Amino acid sequence: MLHLIPRPLHRMALRWAHALRHRWRRFVRVRLAGVSVIVTDLEGRLLLVRHSYGPGGWALPGGGMGRGEDALDAARREVLEEVGCLLESVRTLESIEEVISGSPHTAWLVTGVTQDHPRPDKREVIEARFFPMHSLPEPLTPLTRKRVDVWRRFLG
Repeated sequence: MLHLIPRPLHRMALRWAHALRHRWRRFVRVRLAGVSVIVTDLEGRLLLVRHSYGPGGWALPGGGMGRGEDALDAARREVLEEVGCLLESVRTLESIEEVISGSPHTAWLVTGVTQDHPRPDKREVIEARFFPMHSLPEPLTPLTRKRVDVWRRFLG
């Protein structure tokens, strides 16, 4: 049903909802859980996205986990929703305890490989591309930079 809303109006609503959610989290301080997904292609390049809301830098695909949802299932769902890619060889690297918008947050760092080309919906995600690790774009969001550093440590 949301696909019937014109894209510019949808993007404006997402920016408004993001700001409202940020304020709500500061008020209620409810525990949150989400996934950040390190998606690589068969050449080992990293998938990064730019959202139509938030800080505006390049980020990893991902998002919130549904109640009772497994991190691996959430990662597959988020990547499919955001960029239309199917994930293979999905595994959890680690969980990161942090505070986002004043609320405690568990971020599951998940990796996976795709053979697909990203197709952003131009609503939530306005751009999505693969980048070689030696040439990541700027600006990366601070959370993305932290998560990529964790992943690089796992690579050795």
